[in-house]
Amino acid sequence: MLLSGVVMEKLVDIQNLVKHFPVEGGWFGSKGVKVHAVNGVSLHIGKGETLGLVGESGCGKSTLGLLILRLMDADNGKIIFDGADITQMSQKMLRPLRRQMQVIFQDPFASLNPRMTVGEIIEEPLIVHHMGTKGERISQVAELLRLVGLPSDAAGRYPHEFSGGQRQRVGIARALALKPKLVIADEPVSALDVSIRGEIINLLSDLQEKFGLTYLFISHDLTVVEHISNRIAVMYLGKIMELFPAPSISEALHPYTQALISAVPIPDPRAKKQRIILEGDVPSPISMPKGCPFHPRCKYAKDICRNTEPAYESYRDECFAACHFIREMRCL
Repeated sequence: MLLSGVVMEKLVDIQNLVKHFPVEGGWFGSKGVKVHAVNGVSLHIGKGETLGLVGESGCGKSTLGLLILRLMDADNGKIIFDGADITQMSQKMLRPLRRQMQVIFQDPFASLNPRMTVGEIIEEPLIVHHMGTKGERISQVAELLRLVGLPSDAAGRYPHEFSGGQRQRVGIARALALKPKLVIADEPVSALDVSIRGEIINLLSDLQEKFGLTYLFISHDLTVVEHISNRIAVMYLGKIMELFPAPSISEALHPYTQALISAVPIPDPRAKKQRIILEGDVPSPISMPKGCPFHPRCKYAKDICRNTEPAYESYRDECFAACHFIREMRCL
């Protein structure tokens, strides 16, 4: 893990990224209705770091990951990858860069072709990018299986013959096959048993140290994100609410972040913890609230919160938040 305070060279720099999805048809034939999935997100990921991205389901985390990978086109904003603006690049120009950007999916079974052997699944990206001879690819598959903790004979077996954790190891091996710089891990352990999650997280950390990988780690589980990340970004209704170094999680000030932290279970049954219960429901991303997107559920909301969107600004070294009263939160 990188130390807090170290200035990192940017591998990914996204600027004011926007993605809205039109709603086909809609109630009573309404037109022009859109789902506001990502609303002006600006973030960077330093080379060799892990940026954790957390938030409730439907907040736009996975959409942001797909936009960075250019598996989906943004409506507005810029995506700078390793110094190159890839926002408007054609698919032909993107093809060489795709080797450097890979993804680990949430469901380790649905993301693997059940009609292909594990060896064929891991070899496929090497074939697509015309890398190596057949013999070299077979050797590389065997080495990748070893790296992720699977036996060499796993290459001849099919995904259904493995457990969930083993299938996710296959997914990780496939993501590493092209020796990428960036790996986007989209909820990579949420579909696994609790007993297996730690093994996969430790494997990802070991591989990062060995190959100098950069991760965007997407999850709704703050405990997992805190363990693996250098910095944590908190997302709500398509916007970044707060960003801070992972070791400073206990000092996070945004009311939404504090509510998420309060929901993390404590392993000691005798320990007492004050739970922050957010009132109301998450507003619809089709009809975004005016002002701060969090104000309908924030007990500290005032008139300015209901009418004016807060600026995303620094409130402490390496800490940023979108809240009109973020500095006053220290006194509450």
